[in-house]
Amino acid sequence: MSKVDALALAQAVGAAMYANDPASQGLGIKIDAIAPGYASMSMPVRADMLNGHGSCHGGFIFALADSAFAFACNSHNMTTVGAGCTIDYLAPGSLHDVLTAVAQEQALAGKSGVYDVKVSNQDGRVVALFRGKSHRVSGHIVAPQAG
Repeated sequence: MSKVDALALAQAVGAAMYANDPASQGLGIKIDAIAPGYASMSMPVRADMLNGHGSCHGGFIFALADSAFAFACNSHNMTTVGAGCTIDYLAPGSLHDVLTAVAQEQALAGKSGVYDVKVSNQDGRVVALFRGKSHRVSGHIVAPQAG
């Protein structure tokens, strides 16, 4: 498959996944870019996302990172699920910040993959680092093209 075809497939997969993802949509998460093994997604921090300290609740930061991970690991059009992950919170997210999660494939072998996700605010301050391990299951997100 050419790079152009792989990119078009990744974008079609991203569009199909997003159309069926009320969780990401409900959090205001948007797709910024998708490519094979890569996804960039952003989310504005709303008042209803703040915790008792007045900063973005870690669960919302995790959800953004997890969504970027999911879109990156499914970008090859092989249905893939998370097998495990870790997250390190490095700085708070604040009201009206726009957080961006950039997921990048680090390794893909057989049915397993490893993806790193960096979550930053609009000023480039790193808010969290997430590492996800994926496992491919059967099926495709979009129908494979014949030929």
